This record gives sequence, structure tokens and C-alpha cells, in this order.
Amino acid sequence: MQNLELENLPSPEVCIKEVGKWIASYPEQPLAYLHSFGCQLNVADGEKLSGILKQMGYGFTDDVTKASLILYNTCAVRENAEDRVFGTLGSIKKLKQENPALIICVTGCMTAQKQVADKIKKSYRYVDIVLGSSAVSRLAQMLYAHMHGLKHAQDIETYLDIPEDLEPLRESTFKAAVPIMYGCNNFCTYCIVPYVRGRERSRQPEKIISEVRKLIQDGYKEIMLLGQNVNSYGKDLETPVSFPELLREIDKIPGEYWIRFMSSHPKDASPELMDALLECEHLAKHLHLPVQSGSNEILKRMNRRYTVEKYLSQVDYIRSKDPDFSLTTDLIVGFPDESEEDFQATLNIISKVRYDNMYSFIYSKRTGTKASLMPDSISDSEKSQRMQRLLALQREIAVENNKRFIGRTLTVLCDGESKKRLGNMTGRSSENILVEFAGTPDLIGRFVRIKVTESHNNMVCGYIL
Repeated sequence: MQNLELENLPSPEVCIKEVGKWIASYPEQPLAYLHSFGCQLNVADGEKLSGILKQMGYGFTDDVTKASLILYNTCAVRENAEDRVFGTLGSIKKLKQENPALIICVTGCMTAQKQVADKIKKSYRYVDIVLGSSAVSRLAQMLYAHMHGLKHAQDIETYLDIPEDLEPLRESTFKAAVPIMYGCNNFCTYCIVPYVRGRERSRQPEKIISEVRKLIQDGYKEIMLLGQNVNSYGKDLETPVSFPELLREIDKIPGEYWIRFMSSHPKDASPELMDALLECEHLAKHLHLPVQSGSNEILKRMNRRYTVEKYLSQVDYIRSKDPDFSLTTDLIVGFPDESEEDFQATLNIISKVRYDNMYSFIYSKRTGTKASLMPDSISDSEKSQRMQRLLALQREIAVENNKRFIGRTLTVLCDGESKKRLGNMTGRSSENILVEFAGTPDLIGRFVRIKVTESHNNMVCGYIL
């Protein structure tokens, strides 16, 4: 059936049923191996893909050698992430040779790029299905096409609609991610995301609220609202709804739970957002606000569209109402032609804001972005040295910051066993502080009250009250 027209395929619902019949004919239930690379939005997409596979009758395995279907959900933020995927595809070629019936599928942000999809089709001919990042709901149709003889099923079109009927297969029973929007309009010069995820598209607020309400009814304790820039949520809706308005509506849902969100762009972080964080009962008392650089010149070349002064005014606003409100951030070290003065400005903003934690990265050139064309005279060794200076400063601040919790009682969502100390459990407080305490595995997924007795640079420790 080589001439199968992809645009004339049956609906996803019909394909799920038809593929399900085909799978039911197996003597044993076929197993799927799915791995999501990259950000939490990718992980959320992976849960939807798993949901589709489950509907069709697949079981799941963590052992790639036992799989009847291998699906890689890829990331395109950094070029080395793409290299890793290509390396992984090369390593499983032998599995396809040993089992020609094995189905290999690649999807995600990486395959949304035509040149990447073309490379896979040309150089990795044993890959059966290629889907773009907005074509998640087309998985069943691509499998239907494959099972009807299409050697290479590919769909990398950009779809603007948001399928609301995909039931995710969630990895956790107490933490859930809920995408509230897709795409990005910001075009930061170092970032490929707008090119692979398209323009901003917001989900209808009633759909989001309904999904969150059901999760809370099902016992979920932490809901993470996701978007490339959640602060611009709702601007594209026919009846605009702001992000703070959405948060306040969600907060009205009764129950024992926390709401977190990311990512939050400073250019759209309003006083209304800060007020909602401080006033809403269920909003975690923590804000991740990526600054990226403390230099106005670098921020301008990054196309971040805010100044250091505006950023600090946002920090001052929330800290004026809650002096030790928890803030974390993202920082890029060694952006093209970052001077020592620019870098010192970044150290200065770290010293002023005194973040509880930060996620810092040495700039990595990303082909396809404007920054990749900028001249860069900074050596790799200089970038590494700057990173070490930045991390040393942050460690000092974190040690001092964590001391403020000694003697306090924190509410903590227990999420697992300590990897370092036998008999201890770990979890995060509302402030997103890592907390370790003596306990048992039956506490996982429950809120506990912890009296803090000691602090370290990356966590605090205490005991259950």
C-alpha cells in the first residue's frame, strides 16, 4: 500500500480501533519503549503519546531490547541534544536488523525541523515513523499507515489546533503537568523553540480548570502548569483571560494541593501575578523568573525585551510584601562576546536578588538562531572559568539563604527516598526548597510537616512533627 495518501487517512479514533485490532492479534501483548528528552513540556507530550499507545493495546517496558515499538520524543534546544538522538538511533540499528518487525518512531521538537526529518529519512532508513512536535495526535494514524505498508510515514506539519481528547498516561500518581499553552512568540536570539513549536496558542480556560479539578479529585497533590511563557497566556483567546485570572480561578477548586508553573518570562510578569502568588491559598510560594544575564547590553542582544532595572523592580515588588519570598532563575554564561564587565553585572544581580537556586548554562551555539551568527571572541576556557565563579557565588548565597529556615516548620510534599542516606526521605517545600528527613516510603505522595534543624547549600534537614 505504498501509495497510501496520508491526508486521506481515517480519523485518529478510527485508527486507534483499527491498530488495536491488529495488536490484539499478537500472541502476546506487544511492548512499547518510550523515552522523552528535554523539558517538562516534552515529558507532558510523552505522557500523551503513552496514552495513545495504551489505548491501542500496547504494554510498556524500560528495556529497549524487549520492545516491539521504540519511540523517541526529542528535544532541539541544544545541538548536542540532537547529536545524542542521532547516536541513539545509530545504536538501535542492530535491533531493527535482528527484528525487522520492530517499529521505530521519532517525534518531538527535533523532527519538527525539515532538514532533520529529511536527514532521518535519508540516513536512518530503518526509522518507520517521523512526527513533528505538534503532530502528537497523529501517532495512531501514522501507525495505521505503517501497518498498511507505508515504509516511511512522516508528518511534520505545524498544527495550530490543540487536541483536547488525548488522555495522558501519567508517570506519577501525585504530581501532574498540565500544559496551558503551546508555542512561543518571543524569539530570543539563542532559542530555537519558536521555530519548532510555532506561535503561541492558549488552551481554553474551562478545559484547563476541568483537567486540574479532575486531577485533584483523583488525589494529585502538585499540579505544574506549563508553557514556554505562561505569563502571556490567554492573549490569543477570543475572550482574553490573563494568567493571574486563570490562577485565581484554579485556586477556587477545593482540596489539598499546590499549583506551580513555568516558565515565566520577566517581560510579562505583572504586579497582578505577584499579588496572586502572595494571596492564593494553593499557589506555591516560589517564582522561577529567568533573568539569563545581568547586563542590559547582553539582554538586548538576546532580545529579552526587559532591562535589569525592570527585572529588579519586579523582585523589589514581591520582596517588599514578603522579604524572603523564594526566587530561582536561569542564567547563560558566555553569550557571544560577553565582556568581563557584562559577566560582572551578572554576578551583581545574583548578589542583589540572592536566589535560592539557579540553573546555569554555558552558552551553546544553536544553528538556526540569530545568536549563532554573532561573532564570539570568548574562549571555552574563559567561559568555564566564569561558570565556576558564578557557581561559587551562588553556593555561598544558598548556604546563607537556607539558614533562614532553621527553626521553622515547613510543609513538604514527600516525593521519594534519599539517594544518599538510608532511612531518609526527601521532598520539596512550598518554597521549592529540598528537604530531607527521617521517614518511610509510605509517606511518598503525602504532605508532611517538617521542623527544620539544619541547613546545607543544596537542602535543609529536619524531623516530622
